[in-house]
Amino acid sequence: MSNSICPWWMGYVLINPIRRFIQNPDRILSEYVSKGMNVLEVGGGMGFFTIPLAKMAGKEGHVMSVDLQEKMLESLTKRIQKSGFSDTIETRRCTDNSLLLETFADKFDFALAFAVVHEVPDKDRLFREIYAALKQEGKLLIAEPKGHVSENDLAKSTSLAEKEGFRVIQKPIIKKSRSVLLMK
Repeated sequence: MSNSICPWWMGYVLINPIRRFIQNPDRILSEYVSKGMNVLEVGGGMGFFTIPLAKMAGKEGHVMSVDLQEKMLESLTKRIQKSGFSDTIETRRCTDNSLLLETFADKFDFALAFAVVHEVPDKDRLFREIYAALKQEGKLLIAEPKGHVSENDLAKSTSLAEKEGFRVIQKPIIKKSRSVLLMK
């Protein structure tokens, strides 16, 4: 499994509107996110999923997008300001070894880690921190790019998540991705 981080400039490719034809955020996430939910997005980058998540959670909900790269967060902040969801979306910078969510125990209903787990060097800690941040029965959707992550690599990540207390409840089909839905 690779632990290299996607360069910040690649974020512009990832937010390309054409990507919606392949990986439509509404189609992928509407089954898991509804009005009033608190959502954690790990490695949200420039926000391909962030604003759609905020629309699903509504003004009553909250989306926290956590990313390591300042330039990604700067671009996301500009997009949030234009979207009208400034009161719904919060951005936070994490470190290369922690999401820095200690004060958010049992806060989130749903967490999304899309194309990011393979970049994280300490996956045990990642899953432990997400687990702690989720409410009882909270769900985590992991989707990894097929081009970077093999079935075996996803199985290893899933096993690490299970070691932290998660259990597999579904293996959703997401184009160009290997995916698993876990529950606390």
